[in-house]
Amino acid sequence: MGTSEQQATATAYWTVGPEKGELRREELPAPGPGEAIVCTLYSGISKGTELVVHNARVPPCVAAEMAAPNQEGSFPGPVKFGYLSVGVVEEGPADWPGRTVFCLYPHQDRYVVPVESLTVVPDGVPARRAVLTGTVETAVNGLWEAGPRLGDRVAVIGAGLVGGMVAKLLSAFPLGRLQLIDVDPAKRAFAETLGVEFSHPDDALPDCDIVIHCSASQEGLERSLQLVGDEGDIIEMSWYADRKITLPLGEDFHARRLSIRASQVGVVARARRHRRTHADRLELAVSLLNDPVFDVFLTGSSSFEELPDVVRQLSEGTLDALCHVIEYPVPDPKTTEATR
Repeated sequence: MGTSEQQATATAYWTVGPEKGELRREELPAPGPGEAIVCTLYSGISKGTELVVHNARVPPCVAAEMAAPNQEGSFPGPVKFGYLSVGVVEEGPADWPGRTVFCLYPHQDRYVVPVESLTVVPDGVPARRAVLTGTVETAVNGLWEAGPRLGDRVAVIGAGLVGGMVAKLLSAFPLGRLQLIDVDPAKRAFAETLGVEFSHPDDALPDCDIVIHCSASQEGLERSLQLVGDEGDIIEMSWYADRKITLPLGEDFHARRLSIRASQVGVVARARRHRRTHADRLELAVSLLNDPVFDVFLTGSSSFEELPDVVRQLSEGTLDALCHVIEYPVPDPKTTEATR
């Protein structure tokens, strides 16, 4: 393939039916004023949401709200979906070429976007780690929603990608107590790496000021109701897609004046909405990734060509991962130099 043909086309991952995905070749438009061509280095699989898409489980009533920023197609499919992409600007306005950037873009080897949708990756953040920017952004939004205060007793239920991120960020707060809670005892080592106390749900400490629920399970949300103190807040960060859950709201829920509040990254949390933009939130998120401990969230890697099979394995449960990284071929030595 010649250079001009390579630059005029791109390859992207599409979900083409329930439990089926494929790589598709497509035309790459020429960038217009204020736009850039990005050559992808890495993308991350956001397992929870992307498997909902893979399994065609996005409820029609929220299909519009769940669309990713640069998504093509619509649910249930065919749809080009994803939002954890890091690459190098190949061509664009002055000062942009050669920059390493994060973008909320699907899995694709090259793409054209307005530069306003790009977040520059700081020098101290490796490009591979920067795929976590979108997940850190989700955690930041959840903490803006929760509003933890000095000396608070906080529990995070669910030691997955989002729960772990939330716990890691909370570990820097002057809390009275912080526990990361999960049914899997193997998560203890993960919590220790993050510098956070681990607990099994049966042993978790009650009377919390805030419980942040990230396990996407009915049992986890029920345990949240038990662990939160009177008039306390439960921040629900799980997304159940089309699953139905049942909660014991007829017991002491009203008498204890408990609150369950949803957090969703599609809009900036109300407490900061008038003073922070989406771009501000992303810039904050990527700056936090200068801490090498975040590498513990990157639990495997595969080539771009393997992506359809990787998604299938994640869906079947034969591949375990927090954030699985997809690696893209680097066609130009200048791109490699720019990321060192």
